[in-house]
Amino acid sequence: MEEAATGHLSKLPTLHKDPFDRMLICQAIQHELTILTPDPLITQYAVRTAW
Repeated sequence: MEEAATGHLSKLPTLHKDPFDRMLICQAIQHELTILTPDPLITQYAVRTAW
């Protein structure tokens, strides 16, 4: 994970405990990406999702 995206980690609410998923969320926020997932916890974050 790149340094710019790690800055989002401390700002994320602790809705999701999985560190890998939290890193994906940070990357998606940083690069304005969409995460393809059925995980209802990820959809609670301010990130675009699709499934």
